[in-house]
Amino acid sequence: MQEASFKPPERPYFAISDFYKQKFGEKVFKVPVALAGDCPNRMGLKGMKTCIFCDEHGSFAYPQNQEKALREQIGLHMERVSERFNSKKFLVYFQAYTTTFTAVKKLKEAFDVALEFDGVVGVVIGTRPDCLSPALFDVFNEYLQKTFVAIELGVQSFDNKQLDWMRRGHSSEDAKKSVAKLKENCPDLNIGIHLMFGWPGETLDDVARSAEICNELGVDNVKLHNLHVLKNTPLQEMFDRKEFKPVDKSEYFEMVGVFLDHLSPRIAVHRLVAIASRWDELVAPQWTRHKMTNYQHAIDHLNQNQHYQGKVFDETL
Repeated sequence: MQEASFKPPERPYFAISDFYKQKFGEKVFKVPVALAGDCPNRMGLKGMKTCIFCDEHGSFAYPQNQEKALREQIGLHMERVSERFNSKKFLVYFQAYTTTFTAVKKLKEAFDVALEFDGVVGVVIGTRPDCLSPALFDVFNEYLQKTFVAIELGVQSFDNKQLDWMRRGHSSEDAKKSVAKLKENCPDLNIGIHLMFGWPGETLDDVARSAEICNELGVDNVKLHNLHVLKNTPLQEMFDRKEFKPVDKSEYFEMVGVFLDHLSPRIAVHRLVAIASRWDELVAPQWTRHKMTNYQHAIDHLNQNQHYQGKVFDETL
């Protein structure tokens, strides 16, 4: 795990951008690409068709590029980011669907393509906690010898009732075991998890416990999502039937505050709030459209309510 950590009052949380600056010496930008075209849930291997919140693009931020060859995807995104931010260093983020739900040979070929580009300093793999075969550990360790490798696991929740409700097809125990196996077999791998807040009946105690589990697992980073409704998803059907009400903004930001209070200051945070990357597909809540406004509201809420990362974290426990 990285040694750097946030110390209040510099900022109310340890941002992943700060970790990247410490590790690579300057700001690093992610280049999202699609490799896998499916996941075990969508193929019916988990006894269902899809997670209730997932759209047809498999959580990919740029579906218009999804059918392009990998080398073209990387080049397009690097060019776009370079022109906008004058960026020099990049992480290729295999984002869409379940990246490890593909042949090991294809995965290695994809990593090789990514590392051909000047300025690429590593790869990030998005996947499910139940899609990690032992063969992948060898692949990760092989590439860790020559570059930075990170994995982001779509855990979403540590509550089995919530996981069943969202039709994830894996359990909290699966997620915990996957992190333990990765740490045991790939000690240099940077391990992150995704969590969603805003499930029916979710309490602040639930949120605090999620942070405590992250601490216990010793993950390197977390990415927070506010559950929102996209078109043509099972969640939209539930929303239309008034079976689901999205979390409101103030309630969500309080969840974030409580989560950070209990989170170890050594764990980097990718983001505090998600946005709907495809506005034309957003059903609710409408506040999910606004990136910078919501980020500033989150920071204001944290500061006004004296929330900051590690506030009640006890390293002796």
